[in-house]
Amino acid sequence: MSKQQNLRSIFKHFISREQSEGVGARVRRSIGTMLLRKFSPFLMLDHFNVAPGAGFPDHPHHGQETITYVNEGMIAHEDFTGCKGVLGKGDLQFMTAGKAICHAEMPVQSNSGEHVVGLQLWVDLPTDMKNTEPRYRDLRNKDIPRANPTDDLEIEVISGNSYGVDSVKDLAYTPIDFYMYRGKKAGTEFTQKFSRDFNVFIYVLKGAVNIGDQVFPQYSSIFFNTDGDAVGGTVAADDTEFAIIGGKILDQETVQHGPFVEETKEKLIKVFYDYQSYSNGFERARNWRSSIRDGIKEDDAPNHHN
Repeated sequence: MSKQQNLRSIFKHFISREQSEGVGARVRRSIGTMLLRKFSPFLMLDHFNVAPGAGFPDHPHHGQETITYVNEGMIAHEDFTGCKGVLGKGDLQFMTAGKAICHAEMPVQSNSGEHVVGLQLWVDLPTDMKNTEPRYRDLRNKDIPRANPTDDLEIEVISGNSYGVDSVKDLAYTPIDFYMYRGKKAGTEFTQKFSRDFNVFIYVLKGAVNIGDQVFPQYSSIFFNTDGDAVGGTVAADDTEFAIIGGKILDQETVQHGPFVEETKEKLIKVFYDYQSYSNGFERARNWRSSIRDGIKEDDAPNHHN
C-alpha cells in the first residue's frame, strides 16, 4: 500500500440487521435506517435475499436513481413504459426514475428453487435532474472491466477507476464510483482512491475485512470521513467479497417518503398528488399492471430478455 496515499478514517460502522420488505422479501438495510438515515448522495442500501414467490411487485419512484447488483439467481423487471428484461448473476441495472416511473422487480423462480441475492442502492438525483425522463442502463457481467492487481485480488470496476482500469461510462446521472472486490486470501492488501468530494462506504457481503486495527465481519457497513484520498485495508478472511462505493456529495436538501424524493415538503406533496391523479409523468400508471407482478418462472424468463 502506497505510503503517499492519505487513507480516510472511519466515522461510523455497524452490522446490518435483517428485516422484511416488499412482499415476502428479506433485506439487510444499512443506509436508510435509524442508525444512518442518509449519506449523501445515498438514500438506501439493501442487501436483499428473496425467495421464490416473494419480491417487489408494481410500485412507483420519483426523484432518484436505483442501482441493482445481482449476486445470485435472476431478477426480472418491467415498467409502465414497456421496458422489461432479466438480470442474471453478476449483472447490474442503473435505473433513473426521474420525473416518474412505476415498475416491478420480481425474482425469477428457478427450477432449483434458489433465492435471489444482491444489492440495491438508492441514489439521490441533483435538483435540476429530479424531473428528467426515466431511463435504464443495463450492465452485463461479461462487459464489466476487471482489475487484478495481484493473484489474490480481483475488482469488478463497475463505475470509476481501480488500479488503472476504467469502467463503462455514463451509467448514472449522479457521479458514482462502484467496485466489487473479491479477495482470495486473508492478508491481501487493497487500496481504492476517491475524490475528496465523494462520500465513501464499504459493505461486506462475505468474509471479513481489516481496516486500521479492527476486523469487520460479514454484513458490516463501514462509513468513512472525507479526510483522505483513498480507503484501504486488508482482507481478513479467505474468500471475502465486499463492495466499495462512493458518490459525489450533493449540496441540497433532501425530503423523502418511501420511493419519492424531493428537496422540499411542498414539492414532495405535489409528487403524491401527481401519482394519485396520474399526471406529470404518472399518466401511464393508470390501469397499468405488470405481467410479472405475480412472479415469473425460469422457463419463461428468456422471453423477457432485452
